Amino acid sequence: MKTLKIIFIVWLIAGRYLSVAQSSVFVSTQGKQIIASDGRPLLLKGINLGNWLVPEGYMFKFEGTNSPRLIDKVFSELLGSDGAKKFWKQYRDNYITKEDIAFIKKIGLNSIRVPFNYRLFVSEDHDTRFAGPGFEMLDRVVAWCKEEKLYVVFDMHCAPGGQTGDNIDDSFGYPYLFESAESQQLTIDLWREIAKRYAKEPIVIGYDLLNEPIATYFDAAKFNDKLEPLYKRIVAGIREVDTNHIVFLGGAQWNGNFKVFGIPFDKKSVYTYHKYWCDTTQAMVQEYKDFSNKYTVPIWMGESGENTDIWVDGWRKLNERNNFGWCFWPYKKMDATSNIVSMKRTAEWDSIIVYTKRAGNSFADIRKFMPARDVITKAFDDYLENCKFQHCEVNEGYVKALGLMQNKK
Repeated sequence: MKTLKIIFIVWLIAGRYLSVAQSSVFVSTQGKQIIASDGRPLLLKGINLGNWLVPEGYMFKFEGTNSPRLIDKVFSELLGSDGAKKFWKQYRDNYITKEDIAFIKKIGLNSIRVPFNYRLFVSEDHDTRFAGPGFEMLDRVVAWCKEEKLYVVFDMHCAPGGQTGDNIDDSFGYPYLFESAESQQLTIDLWREIAKRYAKEPIVIGYDLLNEPIATYFDAAKFNDKLEPLYKRIVAGIREVDTNHIVFLGGAQWNGNFKVFGIPFDKKSVYTYHKYWCDTTQAMVQEYKDFSNKYTVPIWMGESGENTDIWVDGWRKLNERNNFGWCFWPYKKMDATSNIVSMKRTAEWDSIIVYTKRAGNSFADIRKFMPARDVITKAFDDYLENCKFQHCEVNEGYVKALGLMQNKK
């Protein structure tokens, strides 16, 4: 009897320790599922914080001025170099705030994806010394998400050299990453540094290594075979400092082509695809379902949207039927309904839009087409105020299409 009591006490103590351990583990993977810290399957339902740490021209209503560096060039013309730096600092402070994160959680989402530009983390001469506002911004959003119990995925949207070769990676129109040893090493080093910093942070799910690598404009036969080997090198760098978090691996050609992948090489891998403007039928996702079945790995739809509420509703349901977690694009835009919240567009901002269409490469063009100083000042001051959460409008139809609570602010 005494022996049984001892065994029972040991069992109770072990059970308590096991319970604590289970409640403190990281989000992980098991077969075809992502697993939460309580050991239960976790279907990710998220939104991308697009345009925050990677500004995109179309979200400012620009056309040709579409990448971060091109937008910064125009803003520097209009505000001066120092004025543009001040604008971007205030922009990062205002565009996504604690209130935005609280609202995202309130309406029923459980995760966010944070696209970032590598340039926010490196010194101006692009050496391997990490300097800039990047870590401050990630620390900030992680702290807010911890408070709200909202999971975070970090996404390298703009890698050194450019992994896509288009405006979305802030490159020079070619995927130089795959031809530059220096850019590849900087990519590995930066991911290692990020992983080292957040290795013990459970609210972070993991790392989306390269957004939409190798656009369809380029020779797939030349570039595709280089993608998975680079992924392996990046993951090896991450695993030197962090064995806790998931790595998200996107296919070639805008994340769509999984034929570039062989047998999974990391036990905490999730494969992520993006797809826009397609039918909402099983045929559109069957190849990803087949991949999941073949290799017994989870699939995550990391980006989609920019469509009608009816389409978003159908696409979301299709992914859920296949047990694919999702993360729609984007959370916030100017004067638009294909997103959760929309900010106001002003007449003065229209003058900035016009300038981006007319401005050429000469100083004569800059002087000729530049709006009046008071118009410029008001346009940018109003933008910084209007992008704050409290001044944005909730797109109820879009929220409903995501299967979430219709909840006004």
